[in-house]
Amino acid sequence: RAAGLWFRWPGSGGAAMDLFGDLRRMNKRQLYYQVLNFAMIVSSALMIWKGLIVVTGSESPIVVVLSGSMEPAFHRGDLLFLTNFHDDPIRAGEIVVFKVEGRDIPIVHRVIKVHEKGNGNIKFLTKGDNNEVDDRGLYKEGQNWLEKKDVVGRARGFLPYVGMVTIIMNDYPKFKYALLAVMGAYVLLKRES
Repeated sequence: RAAGLWFRWPGSGGAAMDLFGDLRRMNKRQLYYQVLNFAMIVSSALMIWKGLIVVTGSESPIVVVLSGSMEPAFHRGDLLFLTNFHDDPIRAGEIVVFKVEGRDIPIVHRVIKVHEKGNGNIKFLTKGDNNEVDDRGLYKEGQNWLEKKDVVGRARGFLPYVGMVTIIMNDYPKFKYALLAVMGAYVLLKRES
């Protein structure tokens, strides 16, 4: 018999869905095995993420575009792949993801001006392709230029609209928790034949 989740809708008279019935029917050894399986999936995902951080040099190698400020280059929900190698110089026209002090969410915008000093210091100004003005209004108070330390990564590739799932989960937290609960229950209750 395949493990499954069964719900009883009030007044439906339909099939009884016993959410924890399969857990109750498992012996301790099966339950431990399923919990270890779940832990392996979670730890594997974390290891892959940490590996991507090392390989790309970016603290956040994959990000989702959250606004339309970069249209038509990127749209809301596009998934960006980033690298951040410190020996690569930043150039005008390049799309960077940067963090500004006082803001939790990184911003994806294009470099429009670069100032290089003789000692190798670089300062640059950014702007969203779909915005009328540069980003000085987004920077912390008194800051007119970004520096290399502000960069989280540089866009190297993208998948269109794949990140909409992330946006939906952030906009509707109940959906996110329901999805996580269903996925967790599936992993815990799935039995190998």
